[in-house]
Amino acid sequence: MSNSFPQRRIAIFGSTGSVGSQALEVIASNPDKFTAEVLTAFSNEELLIKQALHFNPNIVVIGDEHKYKIVKEALSNTDIKVFAGEKALEDVAGMDCYDMMLAAIVGFAGLRPTLCALEAGKAVALANKETLVVAGDIVMQKAIEKRVPVIPVDSEHSAIFQCLVGETRNKIEKVILTASGGPFLGKKPNYLVNVKRDHALQHPNWQMGAKITIDSATLMNKGLEMIEAKWLFDLEPDQVQVLVHPQSIVHSLVQFEDGSIKAQMGLPDMKLPIQYALAFPHRIPNQFPRYNFRNPAQLTFEEPDTKTFRNLQLATDALFRGGNQPCVLNAANEIAVFAFLRNRIGFLDMTDLIERTLQYVPVIEKPTLEEYFESDGEARNFAASLIKL
Repeated sequence: MSNSFPQRRIAIFGSTGSVGSQALEVIASNPDKFTAEVLTAFSNEELLIKQALHFNPNIVVIGDEHKYKIVKEALSNTDIKVFAGEKALEDVAGMDCYDMMLAAIVGFAGLRPTLCALEAGKAVALANKETLVVAGDIVMQKAIEKRVPVIPVDSEHSAIFQCLVGETRNKIEKVILTASGGPFLGKKPNYLVNVKRDHALQHPNWQMGAKITIDSATLMNKGLEMIEAKWLFDLEPDQVQVLVHPQSIVHSLVQFEDGSIKAQMGLPDMKLPIQYALAFPHRIPNQFPRYNFRNPAQLTFEEPDTKTFRNLQLATDALFRGGNQPCVLNAANEIAVFAFLRNRIGFLDMTDLIERTLQYVPVIEKPTLEEYFESDGEARNFAASLIKL
């Protein structure tokens, strides 16, 4: 191991999910560069135990306290410390036993641990977009205050981040987030009304967890990414654009004030942006498949259909309104996706539920952290009340 890259101790919050599992593959391929120091899961104790026995972290946390005894007993012959509960996630995030947090807990639940990591002065590799959607102003202000980097892991935001390296003095005119369009690209409402869970979970290009796959199918994922981009790159809402790019080779683009556009390209593989974030500012070699320009697919771009996929329009409206609106949007969406995955509501019902929740919860222009949590709770309760039992 070269002295220019001291071994980094990584805390993976959400290690049993899609991003967390792929991050462990990256760590396993680079044992001289990374160690898995902390592993956490909410309820998948079987995979958490398996990961812990393989990577021998310092600490594991199981969010579901009912499963503490199972994890503790399974790891009793090791030196691994075992904790349980949401408070333990925050406490461990604030500890000094790691160098970088990979924030990969899905949804709103990732916000508090991420804030605790930043408060402790830890670099954050951010895979949880909801953290910035919900309270981007507070999170980024904390990162500035503590002088620690927030390095995006989402492929689109990683692409923008990579395009901006070396461009700190140059003004951004706009960023262009690319969207695959999901499995229902080109479909109309009369088709979508009959879409079922299993169909919506079949993404054409990416292997992802259930929540983000449904968000991709409704284009809500791109809406959340627009809000995340605003905070990550300190942009005005009208500087963020979305283009549908079905091949998912160009991961996003940045246009500068001279009209020049930089793009970051590569095959759709989450391990690449994960590795980039964990190793930043270094690029390290890997054996991932390469895009072959000698046998290129056609690369196409088109405007998104926001009349059919209204979630993207709802998210855009929330981005422009600001305040607690993105927080309410996110909360309602989490309830809607949860209900759809359990076949409680239809595909198009998700959008109606989100829209009604946005109309119901009062607008707060400049919320405190506590008011964000209150807005989240109010939105969840109202959204849940709309779902027929």
